[in-house]
Amino acid sequence: MIQRTLVLLKPDALERGITGEIITRFERVGASIVGMKLLVSEKDTAKLHYTDDLAKRRGEKVRELMVDMITSGPIVAIALEGIEIVEVVRKMVGATEPKSAAPGTIRGDYAHVSFKYADANNIGVFNLIHASGSVEEAPIEVAVWFRPEELVSHNPTYTKFTIKK
Repeated sequence: MIQRTLVLLKPDALERGITGEIITRFERVGASIVGMKLLVSEKDTAKLHYTDDLAKRRGEKVRELMVDMITSGPIVAIALEGIEIVEVVRKMVGATEPKSAAPGTIRGDYAHVSFKYADANNIGVFNLIHASGSVEEAPIEVAVWFRPEELVSHNPTYTKFTIKK
């Protein structure tokens, strides 16, 4: 099953200069980049991304902190396409809490902030990256950050005989 998913490289990833390394990881597993842009998010867009559902699950204060964090600097929004790519990307990204993320994952290799530290400092968790959490969530999130005409379809040469759309 070919899917699309959203990845956001957050301000801390850009500040640390590791965006290229992270993007390379997705390319190495065969994910196709079908949309990518550098931007500074407006608060309204960030609130569409961090939905009311987040507020219900984690509280409005957490939502506000996440909105503040993602609007604190430039981000890279990426739409990826590939075979069961939502699950593949989630595994590559690692646990939401960086200190709990397994070595070999993006968060496990590049971050270590804990929820406890973030809470004590009244900040959102700087965990480098966002990845859509489910197959159902992915197209909704892609639509928050990309207009349809900003996404491309392509069939890389190496996949012509392995991926059937």
